[in-house]
Amino acid sequence: MDKFRMMFQFLQSNQESFMNGICGIMALAAAQLYSAFEFSCPCLPDYNYAYGIGVLVVPPVWFFMLGFVLNNNVSMLAEEWRRPLGRRVKDPTVLRYMFCSISQRSLIAPIVWISVTLMDGKSFLCAYSLDLDARRFTGPDFSFEKANMSGEDVTRMLAKIPCKDIYDGGHIVAREAATRYLRCVSQAFGWVFLLLITLTAFLVRAIRPCFTQAAFLKTKYWSHYIDIERKMFDETCTEHAKSFAKVCIQQYFESISGEMRSLHGHRPHRDNGDNDDSDDEDKKLSDEDKLLGIRAQDDMNRVLWNWHACKPALSLRRDGPDGDASDELVNGGVHYVQMKEMAEYYSTV
Repeated sequence: MDKFRMMFQFLQSNQESFMNGICGIMALAAAQLYSAFEFSCPCLPDYNYAYGIGVLVVPPVWFFMLGFVLNNNVSMLAEEWRRPLGRRVKDPTVLRYMFCSISQRSLIAPIVWISVTLMDGKSFLCAYSLDLDARRFTGPDFSFEKANMSGEDVTRMLAKIPCKDIYDGGHIVAREAATRYLRCVSQAFGWVFLLLITLTAFLVRAIRPCFTQAAFLKTKYWSHYIDIERKMFDETCTEHAKSFAKVCIQQYFESISGEMRSLHGHRPHRDNGDNDDSDDEDKKLSDEDKLLGIRAQDDMNRVLWNWHACKPALSLRRDGPDGDASDELVNGGVHYVQMKEMAEYYSTV
C-alpha cells in the first residue's frame, strides 16, 4: 500500500509526471480492452474488410482523442493560442512544442492497440482473407474450373476462412495453412511497425539535441512557465476569493451587531474585550492584506478580464532603494548591482 501511495504522490508531483502516468494507464487499458474484446468476423465478402480495418483503425483514433481529452494542457494550449495579443507576444515555437508534447503522449495508447492487434492477427485475417491466392493452398492437381466453382463461389469460400465453425471448404483450401499464412504476415507488419516507431523515437531523441537544443530548452522553459503561471494565478484567485468572502462576512456581522446594539441600547459585557478586539483587528488586517488592494466586484472583474486580454509582459523590474521600480530590466540575464551600491551596503553593515 505504501508503494502505491508513493507512486501516486510521484505522479502528482508535477504536470509532466501526471500525464506520463495517465499515458501509461491508457496503454495498459488498451491492452486489457483488446484482451477482453470479443472479435467476431462477419465472414461475408462485403463486410470482412470494413470490419477488420475498422477494428484496427477506429479504436486507436478513439484512444488518441481520449488522450487529448484527459490532458489538461489542451485547454492551456487553446487559451494561449486564442488569447488576444495584449502586452505579451505569442511564441509559435512554444505552442508547437506544447502541441507536439500532447500528441506524443496521446499516441502511446494507439500504438499499443495497433501493435497488439497486428501481433494477434485476427483483424488482419478477417480483412485480407479475400485477397488470398487460393491456388497456393490447394492440391497440385486441383482446378476450380473442374470443380465447377465460379469466382463468386471462391470469394464466399475465402470469406469464411476466419470463421472456423461455418467454414465448409476444407476439402478445397486448407484453412489452417491459409490462417497461419495471414497471421505470419500480420505479425511481420506488427514487428515492422514497432521497429519504425522505435527508430523514429530514437532519431528524434538522438538528433534533436544536436541541432535544436537551445531552441528546445527555450520552448520547454516557457511551456512550463505557462503551466505554472496558470496554477499560480488560480491559487492567487482562490486565496483572494477566500479573503474577500471572509472580510465581507465579517463586515456584515459587524454591521448587524451594531444595529442590534443600537436597537437594544446596551453593549454585552465581555472579559478582556480590548485583547479580543485587538486580535480581531489583526486577523482582519491580515485578511485585508491578501486582497491586494482589490475591494470591489467591478475591480475584480476588470482584473480578470485584463489578465485574459492583455497579460503583463515577461519583463520584471527590480525595485530601487526608495521602493520605486527602477529603469533596469531583468530580461533573461543576471542583474548585476553597481560596485558603488555594494560598497555602501557593506559599509552600513
